[in-house]
Amino acid sequence: MRLLTTLTLISLLVQQTVYADGPRDNVAENVRQIPPAGIEVPAEDQESLELQLKTLQGQLTSLGRSKHPLVQELLPDVEIFHRAVRVALDHNEFFSPNEIKSASDVLRTGIDRAEQLLVGEAPWTRQTGLVVRGYRSKIDQTAQPYGLVIPDSYLFAGKDDFRLDLWFHGRGERLSENAFISQRMRQRGNIAPVDTIVLHPYGRYSNAFKFAGEIDVLEALDHAKKHYHVDEDRVAVRGFSMGGAGCWQMAVHYPDLFFAANPGAGFSETPEFLKFFQKETLAPTWYEEKLWRWYDCPGYSANLYNLPTVAYSGELDIQKQAADIMEVALAKEDISLVHIIGPETKHAIHKEAAVEIDARLASLAERGRNSLPRRVQLATYTLKYNRSHWVEITGLEQHWEAARVEATIVGASRIAVKTTNVSGLSLSILPGRCPFDIRKPVTVEVNGKSYSAQRPMSDHSWSFHLWGGEPVAKAGPPSDGLHKRQHLQGPIDDAFMDSFIVVRPTGTANHEAVDKWSRSELDHFVEHWRRHFRGDAIVKNDSEVSEADIQAANLILFGDVSSNKQITRIADKLPIQWNNDSIIVGESKFDAANHAPVLVYPNPLNPKRYVVLNSGFTYREFAYLNNARQVPKLPDWAVIDLRTPPDSLWPGKVVAADFFNERWQLNAK
Repeated sequence: MRLLTTLTLISLLVQQTVYADGPRDNVAENVRQIPPAGIEVPAEDQESLELQLKTLQGQLTSLGRSKHPLVQELLPDVEIFHRAVRVALDHNEFFSPNEIKSASDVLRTGIDRAEQLLVGEAPWTRQTGLVVRGYRSKIDQTAQPYGLVIPDSYLFAGKDDFRLDLWFHGRGERLSENAFISQRMRQRGNIAPVDTIVLHPYGRYSNAFKFAGEIDVLEALDHAKKHYHVDEDRVAVRGFSMGGAGCWQMAVHYPDLFFAANPGAGFSETPEFLKFFQKETLAPTWYEEKLWRWYDCPGYSANLYNLPTVAYSGELDIQKQAADIMEVALAKEDISLVHIIGPETKHAIHKEAAVEIDARLASLAERGRNSLPRRVQLATYTLKYNRSHWVEITGLEQHWEAARVEATIVGASRIAVKTTNVSGLSLSILPGRCPFDIRKPVTVEVNGKSYSAQRPMSDHSWSFHLWGGEPVAKAGPPSDGLHKRQHLQGPIDDAFMDSFIVVRPTGTANHEAVDKWSRSELDHFVEHWRRHFRGDAIVKNDSEVSEADIQAANLILFGDVSSNKQITRIADKLPIQWNNDSIIVGESKFDAANHAPVLVYPNPLNPKRYVVLNSGFTYREFAYLNNARQVPKLPDWAVIDLRTPPDSLWPGKVVAADFFNERWQLNAK
């Protein structure tokens, strides 16, 4: 739909926003540094900031000794200020004189909060207006920041639950923690709906709210729900530019979490955007093409059937392509996309468009999320994203191929279901929401076959589970060995979306090349985890790994069977054999002196967690230059020829790679 009057534009470009450089960023041999190098901090400013950091660190040490539950719960609200400035100083990430000045204000806020918390007070938790909060991430235990705008009406509303809008920021190659916190302390942002809490996730920097950035959104939202009166049925997801891309992906992957989605500009898939926007010539491997399906949104477009969506684009914005692509994908699902166009507008939101968007979302908020839609459409390629409302896919016949469920409540006691590429299915309706007569059994028809399911329970809950076409007592695969299941389905990059520990070898590898390469890759991962996902990876020696670590975290093991004791413990339990002489993958054999395996697999010591060999997240420096490139480069396993040095694309020459099958075994050739 087109607005007919040209009005003043609302710019969505924050100071830190930096766009990719188009074709200049298409040369993998000449990759500029991201984040870029900062400016020199004058000695006087350095001394002043160090004194403030010392003061705040002393306060944090005192707070850390407290056993009071409130202190431990709110400690991240203080830590974020110290960590933001400490990281910027230690890693040369001040990018302007104003950022150096604002760092003092950031630390002053942290010191004030610490003083208050030391006497058992936390007034910022009751503050309206601009509020910066922190939570401790399950991924690496770092304190991560997010911003809030709390309406003044919040103080006078008693316990009434409030609408909450997530707003995703645009690309910011200079958006350090210090810059983000300073921005959130000073700027209300681009949206301010009436009587609405606005949550600004940091998203762990500039990754289009994918991978750890995706988990940041979920963790920040959960933290806000815990500390504020948020209406679960009135949470919206919104964003512009890179934030629009993040909005698309969160909407299609978590369609039952929101009452509305409002993406603006950005990108919605990888290949067409890179060819159109980046002018890039693509030559992907077959597994890269499959892995695009993790975040490419068109294949998940059916999931928007139950999620009202209002897209926005400027008429002259090259990033209008994102919504155009999704409009075509949705049309194939017989869904007509509301696509508001700002006339004669480039990369900004037209003022009149903003008014119309707000009006549409306000209308949608009046009803809120439909907690029990009678018809659910669910599309996925992976068990990572396997549910919508009361429908959950618990097993796939083949990962990374299209899987579909269409489920409809028909009449008083019947459900009709159609599935494709699904081996496990669970239908569950929460207590108090079941629409069926509790005295009658429910008939479930799946692909034409009828099943007599149990009656609803006395609390008006109901569930039904299938595996391999047969009813089972509980959801999910059977206990006979390994099966791919949600959060244990691969590929390698999935291991870094939950708690992980990097395990350093204390011995020496069998071969010098392997030893040198594995240690270099460990260092590369730890450095780039901080640079790109803004965390501090937990690193332990192989001799320090405890049983509690094995139970609580994914283990990222570097080295080989001789250098790393934890690899030694599990080597004979992996589908890829690795000894002093050879790496054996099915009928293929590789010289162990010049090759190394990388893989993800359920940890044989605790199959509820992953083990990863010799890999961090699999995209490298070249991908940092455009957010659409930030997708996995490797599947579940690969063999690397170490005679080709690592570069901005690969950890070496990939001579073999594939996915494991649904039972976590090698695919038959």
